[in-house]
Amino acid sequence: MKNIKANRTFTAWRKYGWILTFLIAFGGLFEHKLGLLVPFGVMLGLMITSLFDGRFWCGNVCPHGCWFDSILLRYSKNKEIPRGFKSKATIVVVFIVFVFILGTRVFKVFSNFSSLDFWDKFGFIFVTTYLVVLLISTPLAFFISPRTWCQFCTMGSIEKMLGTLGEKTKIAKNTNKKLTIIDKDACIKCKKCARVCPMQLQPYLKFDENNKLNDINCIKCKTCVNNCPKGILEIK
Repeated sequence: MKNIKANRTFTAWRKYGWILTFLIAFGGLFEHKLGLLVPFGVMLGLMITSLFDGRFWCGNVCPHGCWFDSILLRYSKNKEIPRGFKSKATIVVVFIVFVFILGTRVFKVFSNFSSLDFWDKFGFIFVTTYLVVLLISTPLAFFISPRTWCQFCTMGSIEKMLGTLGEKTKIAKNTNKKLTIIDKDACIKCKKCARVCPMQLQPYLKFDENNKLNDINCIKCKTCVNNCPKGILEIK
């Protein structure tokens, strides 16, 4: 199935939010405290939103996601993402390695909590983390597909876990919106929803008896909604 490059930036933030990525990753090399925006802004924000609305942050707020969709999509090969990047083994291994490295660095810095440059050192951990993610995800986005990194992103894994927790505990009962098909009979199986999907899902094959897409990897970006030729998709 050939993927289609379709507009994914439906808000001003999604067009320009990538600037924050570069501000932290490169500006943080000179002003380390910029890295504090990651734990107290990005990470806190995604954890709260995922508890109530799954991977909404990934598709609508994530600064790296804005970089992928607003800029890199134009130049990407936009190929099919290899199954290996989507496998549970890859997701688990990346999660363990990421958490171990980050945790070790944080523990080391906190062992000197009283030092005068504590906040600079703490912030710098996330500056370098953001920079490494940018340096790895960008070539993946260019040579394969913009959202390749998102298949095994540790923050995405945390979103999925908290999203599942929100559903299981009923916390997200009234807030967790999902891709919905208004009329199944009106669907012409053109597959366009799948061909424009940043995560390369196949919505037209997976709607349940309630006309909902119960796929934890859906980032609720509305790309399929805005490209459905019959106008029968919505997020609700």
